[in-house]
Amino acid sequence: MSILLTGGLGYIGSHTAVELLEAGERVVVVDNLSNSKKEVADKIKEIVKGKVDFDKQFSLYIGDVRDEKLLSKIFEKEKIESVVHFAGLKAVGESCKIPLEYYKNNIDSTLVLLDVMKKFDVKNLVFSSSATVYGRAKSMPIYEDFPTSATNPYGKTKLFIENILMDLYESDKTWNIVLLRYFNPIGAHDSGLIGEDPNGIPNNLMPYISRVASGKLECLSIFGNDYPTKDGTGVRDYIHVVDLANGHLCAIKKLRTNCGLKIYNLGTGVGYSVLDIVNAFNEVCGGKVKYKFVERRPGDIDVCYACADKAFKEMGWKAKRDLKNMCQTSYNFEMKNKK
Repeated sequence: MSILLTGGLGYIGSHTAVELLEAGERVVVVDNLSNSKKEVADKIKEIVKGKVDFDKQFSLYIGDVRDEKLLSKIFEKEKIESVVHFAGLKAVGESCKIPLEYYKNNIDSTLVLLDVMKKFDVKNLVFSSSATVYGRAKSMPIYEDFPTSATNPYGKTKLFIENILMDLYESDKTWNIVLLRYFNPIGAHDSGLIGEDPNGIPNNLMPYISRVASGKLECLSIFGNDYPTKDGTGVRDYIHVVDLANGHLCAIKKLRTNCGLKIYNLGTGVGYSVLDIVNAFNEVCGGKVKYKFVERRPGDIDVCYACADKAFKEMGWKAKRDLKNMCQTSYNFEMKNKK
């Protein structure tokens, strides 16, 4: 049996593929390469070389999750047991500029996927959700039972999809669904072979910092320095991507217990400001990342960090890596892949 990763060549998907392969799972990836690169599959192969039979344990399909014929072909051929649904557009700022594209891409792809899963009687799903579904939480840390809302179209697509999955489960309790609400993934694989490598100008903080440090970009723009935080910059819960990937391995194991519908925060429980990240990165790389303050970005909030106790109690998952490791692995990936 196989685990299907939609968007599996992307940042979080590729790291999850590595962890699943090394745990002995068979992995099938479908990706349309809209924000990833085909050569990531070769890098995954290099990472797991000598540990697994890659050619037997890994299959790749290039295409869009909204392509029902392609998905049906995959389900017919690959004996899919569970699905981890990563595929989707994911930039907060961009979603405010092109909301219709976000709604169409993220929601349509999920509906097509669910139809195909239902057709082939595959009812085990891990959904890649986000802390943005909490909107402007009234207190910190954030617990899974907090009210949900969203301040931007990207977050709304995640929230709508969560509601779709909750309605699906209410209608058919034979489904097993785990909603993983990510906080802010950064860092890269220890090998330096895979990391956050977006096409074009990065939307996320760490790849932007890395590219300024390596000289690819001139200056980091920090969106807002007038938030009610210790240094005026936004505070987030940054989690190492390998820790996050391991959370998916735990979620797959949870599905196999016929868990029903579960919701888990994946974060560290610690909030760091943008300037905290910049300063920690400078310590690692021995340089000075140039930055400037610009206006706040539409849809952003001031502070957001998790309580992840539930994930530990129910899945045995806990983030292990610290901020220094997040910065070190990010910098290592950038320098190893500098072009």
